[in-house]
Amino acid sequence: MPYRPERLAEIIKKEVSDMLRDELKDPRIGFVTITGVEVSTDLRYARIFFSVLGSEEEAKASLEALNHARGYVRSELGRRIRLRYAPEISFKLDPSIQRGIRVMELLHDVKERGAAGDD
Repeated sequence: MPYRPERLAEIIKKEVSDMLRDELKDPRIGFVTITGVEVSTDLRYARIFFSVLGSEEEAKASLEALNHARGYVRSELGRRIRLRYAPEISFKLDPSIQRGIRVMELLHDVKERGAAGDD
């Protein structure tokens, strides 16, 4: 059963994404995308990583709203996945998308400066 945590992580990612899209109606949750899930080997704990398209304040508000909805999300996961124990979940902000956008902006600036230098 070495692949069970990975399989469960994918199922949790899909289910939480569906909940965000269809059920959680908190206005503080902005454009949130679930980027990954890590599940402990004993299947008792799950870390859900998400990114937010927007400012740092919007990311903090989304994290607060997700933490507020943690009990609902856990109970829904327990109902939908049918495990003996629903995993304790925690939400973590994943800044990788913001970093990627920043790198793309820097590359674009370098390209424009190079094109301006050729003239």
